Amino acid sequence: MSSKPIWNHSPFGRREALQIGAASILGLGTNHLFALREAQAALGPMPQAKAKSCIFIFLSGGLAQHESFDMKPDAPADIRGEFNPISTRTPGLQICEHLPKLASISHLWSICRSLTHPSNDHSAGHHIMLTGQSNLPVGFNPNAPSRTDHPSIASKVGHAMSRSRGIATNNLPPAVVLPDRIVHNTGRTLPGQSAGMMGQAADPWFIEASPFHTTSYGAFPQYQFDHQQRGKPDDRVFQAPQLSVPHTNGIADIHNRMQLLDRLNRQRKRIDQIGESSNLDRYRQTAASMMVDANVHKALDVAKADPAIVDKYGRNSFGYSLLMARKLVDAGVPIIQVNLGNNETWDTHGNAFPHLKDRLLPPTDQALWALIEDLHQSGQLDETLIVMAGEFGRTAKITLLAEHYKLPGRDHWGAAQSVLLAGGGIRPGTVIGKTDAKGEYPVDTPVKPENFAATIYHLLGIPSEAVWHDTLGRPFAIYHGEPIAGLV
Repeated sequence: MSSKPIWNHSPFGRREALQIGAASILGLGTNHLFALREAQAALGPMPQAKAKSCIFIFLSGGLAQHESFDMKPDAPADIRGEFNPISTRTPGLQICEHLPKLASISHLWSICRSLTHPSNDHSAGHHIMLTGQSNLPVGFNPNAPSRTDHPSIASKVGHAMSRSRGIATNNLPPAVVLPDRIVHNTGRTLPGQSAGMMGQAADPWFIEASPFHTTSYGAFPQYQFDHQQRGKPDDRVFQAPQLSVPHTNGIADIHNRMQLLDRLNRQRKRIDQIGESSNLDRYRQTAASMMVDANVHKALDVAKADPAIVDKYGRNSFGYSLLMARKLVDAGVPIIQVNLGNNETWDTHGNAFPHLKDRLLPPTDQALWALIEDLHQSGQLDETLIVMAGEFGRTAKITLLAEHYKLPGRDHWGAAQSVLLAGGGIRPGTVIGKTDAKGEYPVDTPVKPENFAATIYHLLGIPSEAVWHDTLGRPFAIYHGEPIAGLV
């Protein structure tokens, strides 16, 4: 393919990468907007893509396949659970009764019931699914992210798309994660969310719109709950990140930070040699203008959107998050990762059925239905890829951990989970894969996280030979598998 040299070439050495990539202007995680990002790229045209943007919905904790998209109504009671299946608009496809809105538009989405990987551990599972690589990196630390981790899917997409397109429109970065980082109730950040070995300059922009709470989960304020009923109050408010000038230091602080970038201009002679110095001013202006650009504020401040639209998505953190993602698609951001629930919200070891019925499935059903329907009605669904997954599925057998919960649930299970895909070139109304009678193992068309990630890359037009470089300049393949057969 003629684009191959474009994706492999990197004109800067490690020293220049560190010098320019380390300069952050406003402390907003916007280093990846600066000149090195484009100078390294040697911009060129993308191969033909079916999708312009991707919304990657992540369900931290692990959605139970038996209570969502792979029900087993003929199994024994300790496997089939308490919920009943309902028919969808797709002939022969049934899903959980508590997903009626999604059932009504099943002709617009597809399901893969056979995604499988080897880990039942939360930290490893997050890293596997968020990076699209089943193997863990050497020295993997389950308790904290590391610069030796594999890069996240969001980081690799943002890196590749910014190389071909330049910076996203309306002063926004090429990869965004919202409404917050995934954090365990102990306060540790789960690995797999950053650019890892690619370096800080390729990290996604984390929009902190949803304050962290150690014991409250779900779509606050309407649907918050506590897995173990510990009773700590939850008075959080979902809000757009503060992009205004800080009142404490004001313009003087901004001026001081600008001076830091001014010092980079002294190094222009070196950069001039590769013809990229003129980009420094543009990137400096781009980063600063994020604070005052009306388009940025409009995309992020969803609470002030049309009340009818907000009602359609839901006046809760799930609805606000997917509405924000929808607006970022309009703004031209290539990939938006949306975490529906922090702190392993979907980790339904106990009290699973009331929590899923009353707290988790209703806001998810409404918000995801609204997103797909909204994009479909606007004509943008064909060019917007939506994928939804967690770090794993749940065990077939229902268990009771009486020391922690009053009611039963299901434990971790990496061997099988169901993932939803829609738009962006996905063949709609399709079911890929099959699990056994218990929903434990794939018996047809097993799909790996590598295939899941490759589907995203392929539909966004990233070429199969594309690479990324670590901070030492070493190349690594973006793809580690083929796209999911039968879906694209």
